[in-house]
Amino acid sequence: MDAPEPDQTPFAAVSAQTSKFWRIYQTYLDKSTPYTTYRWLGTGAVFLLFLLRIVFAQGWYIVCYSLGIYLLNLFLAFLQPKFDPSLTQDEGLEDGDSSNEPTLPSKQDEEFRPFIRRLPEFKFCAETNPAHDQIPLRTLQFRQDEI
Repeated sequence: MDAPEPDQTPFAAVSAQTSKFWRIYQTYLDKSTPYTTYRWLGTGAVFLLFLLRIVFAQGWYIVCYSLGIYLLNLFLAFLQPKFDPSLTQDEGLEDGDSSNEPTLPSKQDEEFRPFIRRLPEFKFCAETNPAHDQIPLRTLQFRQDEI
């Protein structure tokens, strides 16, 4: 009595559902791109709800601290330039050449490079939101001393 083989393995079915979920998620991300103010207001509201949870639960300070470190890391990447001009200026200083001081472009062939962020605003917001979604789930778990 041989059982008929299924058309799809369980792994393939789960993989198909996961890719479908990520396509839907990416669609909503793409639709939210022009609404910068509403996106940040929603992020701030979720963050305030999390802080209220921490204050009223009177605990989970380490979880809050880890979220703060992660958000600070994202914020610093948001503020830093993608290409650091000081690295190109310091190349001549290693050999003792001090004539390589920073100057403004004076020739026509020298090009002005605009400020490009290491982490763009949309990615900053998009990476902040999953952290705000996962951290409250961590605070819903039982504490070690309550068990």
